[in-house]
Amino acid sequence: MIKKSIPAILILIQIFFAEENCGQAPMNMTDDLSQKFLNYTTLVPREEIYIHSDRDDYISGENMWFNIYLIDRKSLRPSSVSKIAYFELLNQENRPIIQKKLLLDNGVGPGEITLPDTLSTGSYTIRAYTSWMKNFLPYNCFIKEIDIYNAFSSKTIKRKSSFTRIPDATQTLTKSQTNSGLTLKADNLKPDVLELLVVTDEKYRSENSNLFYLFIQTHGIIDRSSSERITDEATKINIPKKQLRAGINQINIFDSKGKPLAERFIYTAEKKNPVVTMTSVDSTGPRSKITLELEIGGELKDFKNPANLSISVTQETYNKSDWDLNDYLVFGSEYGIEPWQSFPDKKLEEISPEGMDSLLLEVKSNWINWNTVLEGKTPEFKFKREIEDHYLLGKLNSTDKKVPDSDSFVLLSVPGKIAGFQYSKTDKEGNFSFKIPINEKVNDIIIQPDEGTNKQSISIESPFSDQYIKLGIGDGPADKVIPEYISNWSVSHQVRKIYGTSSVGDLLSHPVSQPKLKRFYGKPDNELIMKDYITLPLMQEVFFELLAGVLLKAKKGGYVIKINDPLNNTPYENEPGMFVDGVMVKDASVIAALEPELVEEIDVVREKYYVGDYLFNGIVNIITKAGDFSNAALPDYAVRIPYRVLDPVNTFLSPDYSSGDKKIKRIPDFRNTLYWNPSVKTDNSGKAKVELWSSDVIADYQVNIEGITEDGKVLALKKVIKVKR
Repeated sequence: MIKKSIPAILILIQIFFAEENCGQAPMNMTDDLSQKFLNYTTLVPREEIYIHSDRDDYISGENMWFNIYLIDRKSLRPSSVSKIAYFELLNQENRPIIQKKLLLDNGVGPGEITLPDTLSTGSYTIRAYTSWMKNFLPYNCFIKEIDIYNAFSSKTIKRKSSFTRIPDATQTLTKSQTNSGLTLKADNLKPDVLELLVVTDEKYRSENSNLFYLFIQTHGIIDRSSSERITDEATKINIPKKQLRAGINQINIFDSKGKPLAERFIYTAEKKNPVVTMTSVDSTGPRSKITLELEIGGELKDFKNPANLSISVTQETYNKSDWDLNDYLVFGSEYGIEPWQSFPDKKLEEISPEGMDSLLLEVKSNWINWNTVLEGKTPEFKFKREIEDHYLLGKLNSTDKKVPDSDSFVLLSVPGKIAGFQYSKTDKEGNFSFKIPINEKVNDIIIQPDEGTNKQSISIESPFSDQYIKLGIGDGPADKVIPEYISNWSVSHQVRKIYGTSSVGDLLSHPVSQPKLKRFYGKPDNELIMKDYITLPLMQEVFFELLAGVLLKAKKGGYVIKINDPLNNTPYENEPGMFVDGVMVKDASVIAALEPELVEEIDVVREKYYVGDYLFNGIVNIITKAGDFSNAALPDYAVRIPYRVLDPVNTFLSPDYSSGDKKIKRIPDFRNTLYWNPSVKTDNSGKAKVELWSSDVIADYQVNIEGITEDGKVLALKKVIKVKR
């Protein structure tokens, strides 16, 4: 009896210890924290967008020129993943005035918009994001305020209040969890050492075996993951700053079971070395040639790959910002603050350590939330990264039940002689999505439910997000008096309109390849070319006389099409997929009603045919001479829209006064933006040369250069050139 009991006792002991182990921390907590962190940053990559615009203030009716930089937050390098940027100009009520979809090529994309001349004087917002960034809106996007002045309005400009991107406090880790028995203090004011002071009470030390874990990361890269022994009530840890990456460092303390207890953010400054230099004249006269010779040097003097630069030359104003791409990437959209609002008159390197330390006391990361990281679950995202295609989203609803129609097929067709066809299956919310090639072509798109009933309705979702950061008016920065130079700019703009001069050039050609069109059903079994036969009066006769094994016959209340299975020469039980110009029709009467003389070709696929999981019992496609589905009526449950993925962008047109006749031409040259070029590339020696001409306006002009190399080195330079008589 005793011998038989021993195995049972051993099993109970094993179960007991197994249950005990389930409630304990992993054997190597530092590895576990690091692995979960790496998994999270891989599954939830962070994109940042920065916009370099030609100016910060404009006259209504002018053109705004800009360049979009897409940066991977972790590597701080240009991201070649997402291919489309969504750009918006918002008014003071966060209502979009202009929306554009712009191509990103290897992380860079030029853009241009024409500001409506009906805009009233005020402060407006530009914002930009990718499809992937829509999952994290309204916080994860680029936001910048610009001033727009109406030439016929003299009122003061109403400023928007300052805003924050910090998420709700319930979604983030507090500085020190209540009643945790542990507090964290950080002293970042010493030049070479970060001093951390972890204060614990007796209860914490007893329950955690005098142990805690320290984890430091910077923009998604681990700086330190270590276990620390508690030596006293206050444990001091000195960390050499050379071990910390430049940027915002997130410091977290975990207890012995891996629960996050305390958090602090500090700033580690980057040692800036000039890496781009510019040689040019310091002053010149009107309508004179200005040559800018650029060279990458310093630590990048042996750099071989070209750098992407954007260059603006505009009149110097006191409304300019000294912050650039390098400064923006320190904070990005991650930390919920716009430091240039707190320090509008200082550059990043001019902010004192005390000022920066104070600024970071209340920040949160809206990317790295340790409560989410530690869950270890694969997040679900509605919006995908648009790597090769654009995603058109919509919803299928049941009109009689007034609920989303789930688990149903939705069909998309692009009418044509070589038609496009896709299907999508709705999720539990009735959502569907289709892939559209990324180009500037205007697609004629028809979307319809597969069941084809009037009890279903389709709504197409805007590709632009309706998630906005709330912006107040009037209680933030003081209202601003219109600057004196705006009056001159307004006159210059009106003169250019009178003389019909413009800086808008030809359309920019995008480096996107047009996919070769193919029939979605491949090579048909029968390809009936109508011109090879005499014209018959009815489509029913065409099928009977010219398409053996394919029958179009009348039935009570309409028509039906049947195809014989080539294996047994008997008709399929269900009708085939019936198409006109690649658009599926559910009623054979539509095909029977076509006039044969309008038909160019009939394609027939006799065998069962799969498009993904969608099964056709054969296919009949009627291709008309027009090829645009104009000879058949579209059912009420279908939606037909013209859809363009990319919006066109114009080039900046700059005058050339090298000819003597042009130089003495009497038409005034009153450009408010002297020069704009979003796509200057250095050669293999790191050099580039830009040539432009001054205008008739006597003023000081600021040359503003911003850009980035392939390995993430930011290039920024500003210089003033005077135009004198």
